[in-house]
Amino acid sequence: MTRYVDEDLHGAEFRECDLTGARLIGVVMQDAVIDGLVTNLVVNGVEVTEYVEAELDRRHPVRMLIRSQDPADLREASRQLHAGWTATIERIRHTPGIERRSVNDEWSAVQTMRHLVFVHDSWFRRCCLGSTQRFTPMGIGTTVEPYRGAHGLDLKLDPALDEIVSVRDAQAAELEAWLDEVTTVQLAARAPVPDDDVWPPYARGRLVRQCLSTVLNETFAHHSFCVRDLDLIEAQNTA
Repeated sequence: MTRYVDEDLHGAEFRECDLTGARLIGVVMQDAVIDGLVTNLVVNGVEVTEYVEAELDRRHPVRMLIRSQDPADLREASRQLHAGWTATIERIRHTPGIERRSVNDEWSAVQTMRHLVFVHDSWFRRCCLGSTQRFTPMGIGTTVEPYRGAHGLDLKLDPALDEIVSVRDAQAAELEAWLDEVTTVQLAARAPVPDDDVWPPYARGRLVRQCLSTVLNETFAHHSFCVRDLDLIEAQNTA
């Protein structure tokens, strides 16, 4: 492990890094931002993860529905997530062009929605339904090779907002129709992931409920990222 002693890391950015087991001793950390999968985080001797998770649940009650094992709760979670995205898309329409702007090297709103097209195709259709159909071409997938442009994805596409929204609406309707019929027993079954080398290969052996959780959590998380960045862009416009 790399050890930094008396280093000036002012303004440093760690992106897509694994900091598991990292120790920050005697540091000065002011105005810092941590955004990621954080568990068992101890700050000045206090384990703070539970506090953070409780506050996130208070701000976003849909998170508790997403964690539920009850199909009715999962249906409601899906509907709330779709409603949240619908409201954000209407917000985007009030400022034409904002959907293609990005800040801090993050995805733009349209790129974020295109990634969710890919999430639905891979983690829902493929993992929950066992589909072997090729992915929707406009989807933006993982950066890992050889999956980046595989299984039907077309990296050259640049679809308009309305085209992306139409695909996402159809996917949301497909998911909600499935959730209207799915049972607790089906959710607890092993996911019918096809036996081929298509993303995500590591889903094989997981339960249907776990794969569905990925879909719902990705939908929630990327909506949060999108709203965060729209706020930043609008603040820049008014500065």
